[in-house]
Amino acid sequence: MLLFTSSPLKITFSPTKPFASNALILHHSFPRQLSNSSSLCLRFKHKFTNSFTCSLTHSPIHKYVYPDPIPEFAESESQKFRVELFQKLSEDVDEFGDDLDEVVAVCAQIFSEFLHKDYGGPGTLLVEPFTDMMVALKKKKLPGAALAARASLLWAQQYVDKDWDVWNSTPK
Repeated sequence: MLLFTSSPLKITFSPTKPFASNALILHHSFPRQLSNSSSLCLRFKHKFTNSFTCSLTHSPIHKYVYPDPIPEFAESESQKFRVELFQKLSEDVDEFGDDLDEVVAVCAQIFSEFLHKDYGGPGTLLVEPFTDMMVALKKKKLPGAALAARASLLWAQQYVDKDWDVWNSTPK
């Protein structure tokens, strides 16, 4: 048996055979758009051995607000990034040649802008600044764009969130 009602949408399943497991998979497309301030909440209620009732309702989205960027942290982390990216990329002299300083400068500038404007702690490290690095390096026809962007991303994934936690855990 399959029962549909509206507002909120209720769906009841009563299979003729018992479920093989506790999992229930529901595939359904919804015809109307949801507003940005609401989400769908799917609730299952086990009525008896072979029947489930699930209700589909709108509930407000609870958004976590990340802290604002900290300019002092952004400056410190940008300097650390510049030094360590230079060291990493200088291992591949054949790739960058005389353009190493400029490649590092472009990457450091984009990363610094991201840290000053958008980075608000763990969970806010985005991929966009690193794709921006690759695009900017290619636009300037500098060598090793993909290598530099990848090295930058790997460095950021390894250090930025940890450094943020250390920065915010020590009294200033």
